[in-house]
This record gives sequence, structure tokens and C-alpha cells, in this order.
Amino acid sequence: MCRFFPDIRRVAVAVLFVVAGFAPPLLAADLEDAELAKFWTPDARRVPYRAIETPGRRDGEMLPLVVFLHGDWQDGTDNESQLAGRGNGSYELVDAARDGGIPLVYVVPQTTDAYWPPARVATVVADAMRRWPIDPRRIYLTGISDGATGVWDALKAYPACFAAGVPMSGMTELAGLGPIRDVPQWIFHGSDDDDTNVETGYDGAMVGSRAVVRALRAMGGKPRYTEYPGEKHVIWPRAYAEDALLPWMLSQRLHGKACDFAALVR
Repeated sequence: MCRFFPDIRRVAVAVLFVVAGFAPPLLAADLEDAELAKFWTPDARRVPYRAIETPGRRDGEMLPLVVFLHGDWQDGTDNESQLAGRGNGSYELVDAARDGGIPLVYVVPQTTDAYWPPARVATVVADAMRRWPIDPRRIYLTGISDGATGVWDALKAYPACFAAGVPMSGMTELAGLGPIRDVPQWIFHGSDDDDTNVETGYDGAMVGSRAVVRALRAMGGKPRYTEYPGEKHVIWPRAYAEDALLPWMLSQRLHGKACDFAALVR
């Protein structure tokens, strides 16, 4: 999907420092990089991910978990590039949580090959649950571009495990939507997306958000849908800054028995 290039001024500064034999300085836009701890899952997949817990937890309180899935231009194993652009704007959720005194865990894993296997997502969730007191009924998935496709793939694979999904500028197959009809979803897309067509995706089996929403509603689902008129692929900084987004996510909860993610990835 689309390629994201950092501000050329930042690149120029970094090059100058490398030529001079020094490490580049910590720039203001990268300050959150230092505060997100680095982890790798202990299983054979050894999935890299970054994470932070926002303050405010009271004794014994279980924490909601927000998992962000990046797009394919941030693939790799360096456990750093997935944070570019403040996690493609998703760090707005952390800012909102801090401003509101809301304790939560925000996790940003990394993948390869422009694909998010559902088991890769599940193993990160399982490891996060081992490290923090995560509420198993309040686990939220969000992602952009290929990461949005990854959100839908994970929901389809584990339809009873996630409290909500927030895919942005993504696409998925209509097959498999039935079991996730009632999973709360807030879907975002730009009407003039120049990478993933809002209606037809890439003109293959996977279709864009508008078609997905129409199919879910035809099945009786009630997805929330925001389409930004005239906007292209990179709508996520605006979407993650929506004031209502974090409160909406955190208001969703699983009903019934929660999933054992550790058992899912054995």
C-alpha cells in the first residue's frame, strides 16, 4: 500500500550527524520513542513490539489494551520504525488517555511481508497479558492500511476475543464477515483514497471500507463509519485525533467468556 516518507528536513539532519560521525539527536517528534519500552514475545515468532502504560491505575484495577497495527512501509524487525509519525497518529490515543487520567496499555507490534497473520497479533496480546493486568474483556484492535486489513483478519480469526476494531483505509474479503457482524467497529476511510479504493480496494477479492460497511449492515450489523470527503489514503492523523474515538473504544466490552490468548497461540 502507500509509502510514507518522513519529513526531508529530519532526514537531512540525521544524514549530517552520521557524516560527522555522531548519532542523530533525539528530535521532538521522536520523544515518545524513548518512553515506549521494547519487548519481544518469548515464543518462536519472537514478535517485536513497543508498549507503554499510561498513569492512573488504582490498586487491583484491570487495564484496557489498545493494539495498533502499522502499514507495510514500517515492516521489519528493528522494533523502531513502527513508531514513525507518532505511530501514524495513533499516539493521539495515548495523549488522550493521559489528558483524561485514563490508565491503559498501548502496544505497537511490528510485522514483515506486508501481512499481519492473526496468530502474530494473538501472540503479542498473550505476552502483553502476561506483563500487565489486562482486562480480557477490553482488548481493542486498530490499524491503518495493511494494518486495517490485519484488524479484520484477526477479528475473523478470533470473533469472540476482541471488544472492538478500528480499521482505517483498509480492505478485506466479504467472506468471513458474518461471524464479526456484531463486533463493535468504527471504520474510517477517505472518499478519494489514492491507494486503497474506498469501494473496490485493489479490484480483487478484497474490497474497500464502504463495501465492507454495506455488507455488515445488510447482515444486521451496526458498524460506525466515518468517510472523509475528498481525502486520500493518509487519513489516520485526523481520525485518531477524533475526540470521540477513545471514549467509544473504551466503552466497548466483551460479553460472555473471555478468550485465553495464551491457549490460542500454543
